[in-house]
Amino acid sequence: MGLGESNTQPQWVNVLVDYGGQPAEYTYAVPAHLKVQVGDILTVPFRHQSVGAIALSLSPTPPANLLPDQIRAVGGIVEQRFFAPSYWALLQRVAHHYQVPLMQVLKTALPPGLLARSQRRLRLRRDRVPQTRPDVLSPGGSALLDDLQRSRSADYTWPYLQKRGHSYRAMQQLVQLGWAESYLSPPQPPQAKRRQAVTLVGGDPLPIDLTPRQQDIIATLRRQGGDLWLSDALQLCQTTSPTLKRLAQAGCLVIEPREQLRAESGPALTPDQPKALTGYQAAALDSINRHSQGRQFLLHGVTGSGKTEVYLQAIAPRLAAGQSALVLVPEIGLTPQLTDRFRRRFGDRVWVYHSGLADGERYDTWRQSLRPLTPLVVVGTRSAIFMPLPNLGLIILDEEHDSSYKQDVPPCYHARTVARWRAELENCPLVLGSATPSLDTWVQCRGPGESQQENPDWAIPTISPAPPHAPTPPRPHAPTPHSLPWTYLSLPERVQAQPLPTVAVVDMRDELQDGNRSILSRPLQTALANMKAEGNQGLLFIHRRGHSSFVSCRSCGHVMMCPHCDVSLSYHQPKANSAMTLRCHYCGFSQGHPKQCPACSSPYLKHFGSGTQRVVNALGETFPDLSCIRFDSDTTRTKGAHRALLTRFAEGNADLLVGTQMLTKGIDLPQVTLVGIIAADGLLYMNDYWASERALQMLIQVAGRAGRGTLPGQVILQTYTPEHPVIEAVTRHAYEGFIATEWTQRQLLQYPPAGQMILLRLSSTDPIGVQETAEALAQRVAQALKGSPYQLLGPAPATIPRLAQRYRWHLLVKGPLGHALPNLQDLKQYCPASVSLTIDVDPLNLA
Repeated sequence: MGLGESNTQPQWVNVLVDYGGQPAEYTYAVPAHLKVQVGDILTVPFRHQSVGAIALSLSPTPPANLLPDQIRAVGGIVEQRFFAPSYWALLQRVAHHYQVPLMQVLKTALPPGLLARSQRRLRLRRDRVPQTRPDVLSPGGSALLDDLQRSRSADYTWPYLQKRGHSYRAMQQLVQLGWAESYLSPPQPPQAKRRQAVTLVGGDPLPIDLTPRQQDIIATLRRQGGDLWLSDALQLCQTTSPTLKRLAQAGCLVIEPREQLRAESGPALTPDQPKALTGYQAAALDSINRHSQGRQFLLHGVTGSGKTEVYLQAIAPRLAAGQSALVLVPEIGLTPQLTDRFRRRFGDRVWVYHSGLADGERYDTWRQSLRPLTPLVVVGTRSAIFMPLPNLGLIILDEEHDSSYKQDVPPCYHARTVARWRAELENCPLVLGSATPSLDTWVQCRGPGESQQENPDWAIPTISPAPPHAPTPPRPHAPTPHSLPWTYLSLPERVQAQPLPTVAVVDMRDELQDGNRSILSRPLQTALANMKAEGNQGLLFIHRRGHSSFVSCRSCGHVMMCPHCDVSLSYHQPKANSAMTLRCHYCGFSQGHPKQCPACSSPYLKHFGSGTQRVVNALGETFPDLSCIRFDSDTTRTKGAHRALLTRFAEGNADLLVGTQMLTKGIDLPQVTLVGIIAADGLLYMNDYWASERALQMLIQVAGRAGRGTLPGQVILQTYTPEHPVIEAVTRHAYEGFIATEWTQRQLLQYPPAGQMILLRLSSTDPIGVQETAEALAQRVAQALKGSPYQLLGPAPATIPRLAQRYRWHLLVKGPLGHALPNLQDLKQYCPASVSLTIDVDPLNLA
């Protein structure tokens, strides 16, 4: 029976269960009181616990190899009929291409907790613990008992206790002594939020036995529309719950629980109207609106050219036709500003989905998207590509070049690639917008050195068959995937014909020779002073957070290193007079700044490099009258911090916004006239094959934040290598010329998009074990690649050999386009339990 079918009275259901990270199919009985359908998310008993499962197919008869009394029953239904045929095909394609179990993709696609497991917990029995401990209690058991007795709840999960250093043997000992009990807590999937509501019933005339006070309450409720939350009604009417309950008993109103959708709260917004378009915008919009079926559009618009307005006016007719739209942005920090813009235009039809939301908010947004008759606009980060919008009319990827669309943990998917597949399967248009398109998109759309409008020969390959281990129910109505044709759309001018900002390059070698040892060059200092005098605002960009990149002893050269990673500790000092700390940006380790070198006891410790904190401190020393806001991952950790900081800046409460790459991601601040790039060199010499492309994109993007309003913009770019091709391209805004040279170099080295790669990442706390495993896997991979055009590079230690006390080794498989990727999933069975293997298809980060 197919995924799109159901049985009127099924007795048995085949489900997909995640067991040990590998999905497997099992049969369960359907209780008479449950109406299970294909695509439902269920809870089922599995061994000694309850787990989440997906209903794959229904049957009136049990499997021939099982007796009915051997089959356990479904525990309950978490969510009904979620998986549509095209959506199921998308999940399978992601699992196959990125070489991960299907269940891992399901967990990424669904909101947190929907496939929850029951948890093994340990609870202290205080009434059974004797006053005097017997000698048989081990030191580990004694430490665990002390920990539990100090706790108010004395009830924790086993994994939590193990993370705190307590052994399995110690927990078992307390259970055997009867001082603690081990039990399974049932899975707790997210639930809809319910709230008491008050609704008036009946009309005039009112019952004659109502008191004047009761009549006044009824009149107040009627003036408010007759339908309020109970808490609001109590406050407005200045009454009590018993009073309203008496009115309910009299038949004047109803008090009942009602579902309340949880959504990200935002400020009250004034609705706006579509803006007049430039000729280039109108041409781009017309081309998008003429195509209602599957097609890819590269909307290549310079910074400030009005791409967002094109998005808005392309979405409007889809909503009017009852279709939904999906808008992806690369960073959470970009969603508040963009969401406000969309809500001004489309009101409460705009919903947000990203990892910064509470689980309940994500769950309610996900459930809203399931409603077939409610057209929505969902704005979110990369995980939003899996939102189950049933009538999808348009997909938009803003800043499509951004590396944040690629996930580094399994499944290591790229949202841009998944968006292409989804547009194929849903047969809807896909718009990829950017001022600096990725080389991958540029080559697919424009062809190798070509400039024609459409080039379908460079479209993505067709869908591959699902891996052998993934259950593949029949899909009789699933659309046939196809390669989407391309259309290139250009917005070469800013709105209102504003010029692009001028870029002045400052050679910091000359500054040093002339005696300026500040991280702020003299031209930048002059520009900052003028900006303040004219009442304007500016941005200062540096690619690192913190104060300095490392701390070294000037006597012996010792560098302060993280004890858990093979990286230096970064120096942090939020303010000039605050505490000095050293922090690892990889594992989070932190320590105080030592007064002397731990190697030679010298007091001469110096911090090198620059970060956002150091820039702010330097500004405070040179320009004490300039107010600054830091905008990096240190200052935006809390919920709502992105919106709060940008709002403060937009309202004129600071002169400067000092930040990292967050500033490059589409932020629209018309009042900014000056952009200072403090240290461009840190972007130019990364050890990835696409470092130059990434540096060019980031520098052009941050430069494009200047001069977006009525006043012209100015960019001061500080560097020690002004002759670098990237710097020259940024100065001339020469994106296309640079990208053509970059494409030639990629072809020579067969790097993506001129080739394909798979990175195998191995890690373990055992340095010998991970090395031996890497060498053993290399032999298997080399044998498997014999006769194929793919080659194996490695094994070799990772660029950072140790992170968070785990030793890391890499193997890289590289080959030409046009050949099927080798399936390497079977390698995991040859890894010992102590070694973790991650398969990263199409990697962007080789470190």
